[in-house]
Amino acid sequence: MSRRKMYQIAPTELACYVDRVQRNTLASITVCAAAVLVLFATIPAGAQNANKAKAKQQAKAAAPKGGGGGGAYPERPPAPPDVVARGKALFEKECGFCHGEDARGGDMGGNLIRSQIVLNDGSGERLAPILLRGEGVEATLMPKFNFTSAQITDLAGFLHSFRVNGYDISRNRPASIVVGNARDGQTVFEARCTSCHSASGDLKGVATRFADPRTLQHRWLRPAGGRGGGPGAPVTVTVAAANGPNVTGRLVRIDDFIVTLALDDGTQRTFQRDGNVPRVEIHDPIQAHRELLRVYADKNIHDVTAYLVTLK
Repeated sequence: MSRRKMYQIAPTELACYVDRVQRNTLASITVCAAAVLVLFATIPAGAQNANKAKAKQQAKAAAPKGGGGGGAYPERPPAPPDVVARGKALFEKECGFCHGEDARGGDMGGNLIRSQIVLNDGSGERLAPILLRGEGVEATLMPKFNFTSAQITDLAGFLHSFRVNGYDISRNRPASIVVGNARDGQTVFEARCTSCHSASGDLKGVATRFADPRTLQHRWLRPAGGRGGGPGAPVTVTVAAANGPNVTGRLVRIDDFIVTLALDDGTQRTFQRDGNVPRVEIHDPIQAHRELLRVYADKNIHDVTAYLVTLK
């Protein structure tokens, strides 16, 4: 008999063999499961509860620190009162006119209390890249701030002092934002704005064109255009090319390594940058508005709006 024939198995024999293996395996699994149940039943209830409590404590200790492990609305230990007070004063001076005095959003800035960045922040580590380097806000008017690490910690302490839950009933939107002094607003306007604008020129009848005071305030603080798009004049850039004439176009992207601009025919050109080579000149038609945002106090904004609504 050949070796091939010695190891041949009939189909019926193979099926019976597989069936026996499956039944034996199932029986083994059943016996093991029963043993586990018996062993678990022999553990006293008190020990089971202690093990559950220990596992819960270990899971809590392994959770991310700061705002990361607290669920949708994390609860944190309150910051010291002096930290909250300093953060509140800094927020009202630098941030309140956009994000509202209670940090729950204004006519220009969003609600910071429910911001995912603030909710996940611990003591300012997630706020620092935005405040110091403007990361994630390139298309807005929000400026970069020269805050110290201590000031950012104070701001975080103030923002985290608000209790956040699923339904916020503490937000009271004012019936009207025209609460400033028009005469004081005219003084600010004449001191800050008349180099580019005129009440009897380009802004004549502005309160008629923008009848809603909220819209009017939004437009004079944040005029259309800029790198974020919109119907206004865009940001343009001129690159002093090494060989050939200068190249001017709409700014598409700029960083420490490249600058990309779009030409009038829709094509794009990219130039590599090495420090100040080539020389790049950026022309932002609303740069003055960006810079003035750092100067205005909340009262100035309300006063200028109260003055502009009289220009009908």
